[in-house]
Amino acid sequence: MTVEVGGGADASVTTVKAESRRLMLLSVATAPHQSISKKFIVNVRTPRIEDGKEVHLKPREIGSLDWDDKLTLEFIGQKPAFRSITIEKVQVPVVYLAGDSTVVDQDKEPWAAWGQMLPVFFNDTVSVSDQAESGETIHSFTVENRFAKIFSTLKAGDYLFMQFAHNDQKPGKGFVSIAEYKQSLAESIQMARSKGATPVLVTSMNRRTFDAEGKIIQTLGDYPAAMREIAQQQHVALIDLNAMSKALYEAMGPQGTMKAFVHFPANTFPDQPLALNDDTHFTDYGAYELARCVVQGIREAGLPLTSAIVKTESGFDPAQPDRPEFLKLPLDPQVSAVTPYGR
Repeated sequence: MTVEVGGGADASVTTVKAESRRLMLLSVATAPHQSISKKFIVNVRTPRIEDGKEVHLKPREIGSLDWDDKLTLEFIGQKPAFRSITIEKVQVPVVYLAGDSTVVDQDKEPWAAWGQMLPVFFNDTVSVSDQAESGETIHSFTVENRFAKIFSTLKAGDYLFMQFAHNDQKPGKGFVSIAEYKQSLAESIQMARSKGATPVLVTSMNRRTFDAEGKIIQTLGDYPAAMREIAQQQHVALIDLNAMSKALYEAMGPQGTMKAFVHFPANTFPDQPLALNDDTHFTDYGAYELARCVVQGIREAGLPLTSAIVKTESGFDPAQPDRPEFLKLPLDPQVSAVTPYGR
């Protein structure tokens, strides 16, 4: 995509999102009658798989902008403006994301996840395909043909990022044991490598659970440790978002993290009569900070993908998070008070 933003009689600040609120450009400022040309890559997909199968979509995904046959762009901001859009089909390395509600393209405010923030940190030499979905375990991701969808297009030079644990650990019919979890990770790693792609494991971030001393309480059991073990055994790049999020949340503190997680009084948004108090899912700010952690993890892992990180993202220390006011990301008109699947 080549988008020429600005060009109107007034000064403007334009943010561009694609598909289901996937962040592509953030706060591009232009003076009156000035325009700036920007390039980015948008990954599009449908539920169809080459062998005739389809991804088993959840009811909430039916009609989703991520899964339709269209390319959707959203322009928001202070008098957002654009003069032209040029679309060109290209072949570039793809970063596939497999995970749950903490990774997915959340399609409505005030919910957000790190996967939908990731594209803004890369230049136009790489594409991000966020195929995570709310409520998923590594097992359900397989039986719903979501891994099959990824593997049907995964090719040499691509990346497969995997983050699971929040739902895998929950008792009930969806429970995934540590042994099954490790086996599924190993199988997905092998499949990615057979395609010539690079697998990357991402430990799940912590929930917002503090002890009396302001330290994060680990609520994900042995799953982060199991993923670290598999990464070491399989010689796979690891982004330890579990450890990074602990440093991030403790630096923000119990009160500061209220801005990073979905905590809002009743009637903050339309049709929201009850307060939102969610210690699992994120606001734009929280998702953006976690995406910065992931980008820093890419850099520290020495992945070739590092060369595609935009020059403005020079580095990030989770123990020194941005202040909430740093992220001037306008709210979308799409709003829902319904908590995403998975807690």
